[in-house]
Amino acid sequence: MILSCGYSAEDISGNDEPKSSKNPIIAAPFQVGAESTTLYLPSLEGKKVGVVGNQSSLIGETHLVDSLVSLNIDVQKVFSPEHGFRGKADAGEYVANGKDLKTGLPVISLYGSNKKPKQEQLNGLDIVVFDIQDVGVRFYTYISTLHYVMEACAEAGIPVIVLDRPNPNGHYVDGPVLEPAYKSFVGMHEVPIVYGMTIGEYGKMINGEKWLMNNLKCDLTVIACVSYWREMQYSLPVAPSPNLRSDVSIQLYPSLCLLEATTVSVGRGTDGPFELYGHPDFKKTDFTFTPKSGLGSKQPKLEGRLCNGYNLNIASNKRVHKFDLEFLLNANRLLKGKEFIDRPKAFNGLAGNNKLYKQLISGTSEEEIRASWQEDLDKFNIVRAKYLIY
Repeated sequence: MILSCGYSAEDISGNDEPKSSKNPIIAAPFQVGAESTTLYLPSLEGKKVGVVGNQSSLIGETHLVDSLVSLNIDVQKVFSPEHGFRGKADAGEYVANGKDLKTGLPVISLYGSNKKPKQEQLNGLDIVVFDIQDVGVRFYTYISTLHYVMEACAEAGIPVIVLDRPNPNGHYVDGPVLEPAYKSFVGMHEVPIVYGMTIGEYGKMINGEKWLMNNLKCDLTVIACVSYWREMQYSLPVAPSPNLRSDVSIQLYPSLCLLEATTVSVGRGTDGPFELYGHPDFKKTDFTFTPKSGLGSKQPKLEGRLCNGYNLNIASNKRVHKFDLEFLLNANRLLKGKEFIDRPKAFNGLAGNNKLYKQLISGTSEEEIRASWQEDLDKFNIVRAKYLIY
């Protein structure tokens, strides 16, 4: 079910069939799903509620959990994804269960060995609210967390409400589509690296394509954004994770992240992670940086080493419209004859196949590489169209 106070009566009839993005939107102030409280609070009143959220789960400047508690909603526990409830943990860092100091609520980590909520962790809950800002990239793990939450709740017979938020990379679809043999937590579904859907639309696709275990279907309601359209440029009010701190980094993240599985630094341990890249053995440029340990970057790659590189923030006024291979190709050229992709398994996991690795090593042209994934992209776009809300 899709609920929105920014559409016509036909659009909010409760029919789960997706509507055309050309439907007229009633003029109204922009709102994320969490702000349309009149649409979902009635479903929470008198219920024992679980919340899946992090630092991005805001209603205005107030955290969703704080808002619900102040409205006397019986929030029982909080589930947090990678980076933790307050979003301060490094990528891949172990996040322990604990207690939210502000509300005293128990916080259950959905990362590490407990990526999927255990049935005993869901015991006593009547409904689960999911509210996390996504960035629309396959290996950004919040969509994997959504999958596991939907699956666990489907097994327990607990409905899920997704409070939708804009996708800052929602205006295009690009990159290789994941092959089933390369499924992992950084790529659970056969989608391209950039899939052009909000997290609410993605949840509908998980359900509709029967991606949950044993063909389960989650009782899912999406609270849609108001006055949002796919081409809209949306600047995130808070960083969705410690190293995506700016609009530039969020737009460059899909293209730069594959360099994480190489010897090249993408700026972790600097003031501009995912806004630059470099290596000590690159030819000298007019830009250098030295990674250092700090908040969100403990023991970063090439720590303490002077890197020659490229500052991509210079082009911050240009909106990205494609998964850009140039950074990978350029790094490969500059490190010719030297170890470049030092973690092939991790690289293939991010790419979603082993073809891109082989193409880079063999010197395949950008045009040929892009052509190699186009057929799968076309097939995905047909599937994707069924679940678009905006």
